[in-house]
Amino acid sequence: MSHAAEPGTPELPVISCVGAVVLDDRGRLLLVRRGHEPGRGLWSVPGGRVEPGESAAAAVEREVREETGLAVRAGAEVGRVHIPGPGVVYDVADLACTLLDPAATPVAGDDADAVTFADAADLERLTCTPRLLETLRGWGVLPS
Repeated sequence: MSHAAEPGTPELPVISCVGAVVLDDRGRLLLVRRGHEPGRGLWSVPGGRVEPGESAAAAVEREVREETGLAVRAGAEVGRVHIPGPGVVYDVADLACTLLDPAATPVAGDDADAVTFADAADLERLTCTPRLLETLRGWGVLPS
């Protein structure tokens, strides 16, 4: 699979990725602060690359567990974005996920250096990855 960024430019390899849209029982969105590039220090939904032979559902469940310590069940895709990277394009499928233990406390791990559940007011204060809030708002999945 490949993606041409602009007419006349070479096609770039596409890397399949996932993002988790997880709301707790209070309607707050699960966010991680990225500990590595791209986006180091910015808040985003948990996620990452789909490993070879792995389904999007398995990948998003693994990524949430690695980055937050929380167990989730993957649901339907809520949207998809293409994010340009250095010499690649990330094809990110964002899936709605359900917490398996709503009482569990998230703990930052793997690529995350912090984790939180954010309500609408928190989202206005946090510095998020480019276009995250606009995209999630457009998909109708942001806390109100």
